[in-house]
Amino acid sequence: MLIIPIKEGENIDRALKRFKRKFDKTGAKRQLQTRKQFNKPSVLRRVQIQKAQYIQRLRDAEEV
Repeated sequence: MLIIPIKEGENIDRALKRFKRKFDKTGAKRQLQTRKQFNKPSVLRRVQIQKAQYIQRLRDAEEV
């Protein structure tokens, strides 16, 4: 559970912004999205390989 202490006289919008930033850093939203739908292991592997190929192409292009 996230606890955001609100300082005396602090604007609620600033506190909400801090909460959102802290929530994003925890990765809870991404984890919920991945658990929402089942993906086959073969599909996950294929996506991982495609991502690695993309990064490798970027690095190769950077070297040239």
